[in-house]
Amino acid sequence: MKNFVIAIDGPAGAGKSTIAKLVAERLGFLYIDTGAMYRALTLKALKKNLPLDDRKKLIEMAKNTDLKLIQKNKKLHVIVDGEDVSEEIRSEEVSRNTHYIASIPEIREILWDMQRKYRETHNIVMEGRDIGSKVFPDAQLKIYLDASVDERAKRRYLQLKEKGIDVDFEEIKKEVMERDKKDKNRKIAPLVKLPDAVYIDTTNMTIEEEVETIIKLYREREFKSG
Repeated sequence: MKNFVIAIDGPAGAGKSTIAKLVAERLGFLYIDTGAMYRALTLKALKKNLPLDDRKKLIEMAKNTDLKLIQKNKKLHVIVDGEDVSEEIRSEEVSRNTHYIASIPEIREILWDMQRKYRETHNIVMEGRDIGSKVFPDAQLKIYLDASVDERAKRRYLQLKEKGIDVDFEEIKKEVMERDKKDKNRKIAPLVKLPDAVYIDTTNMTIEEEVETIIKLYREREFKSG
């Protein structure tokens, strides 16, 4: 019997990372931040000064990268070629350039294979935009986590403010809308709400309510399959 996978998809700012981490922690599952994997390859490309429009060089780099996700003391560590880059991958420069890596089908395939291997040894909570559709179409529980554009922009705005970054709310809202458009219309693995995914609108929910909702859904699925 395959290990259990909770696949959480949804648009930017829906709170997927926060919720996925907490659900994994409560259930004792491995949390996999797929975005961190794309960020890690982006960081490596930037450090090596590789042209971000040279697909051939980027694919070669991805093939020759030792990328690991390790959970220690309830924190996910991203290790690239033996170096912990967990903090570096969160820079604005990496954020701006990750789409170059994410738009290359061959690199997505490389990362999908890496992600699937974790299931051989762990029950998993994984979040992203193509988890239920491409990475684990056979996931036992698929969630589509959503929130209104205003709410998602507000969350991003407050997050940046907390980091001491001066931002404009309307500009953030515009960025969120543009990101939605790109994610839903990209040719490779676009963001979709699957028919077998449970839709959760988090606009007026607390983090605790979201976590409890997903854990309840997991218990129901586990009971049926058990």
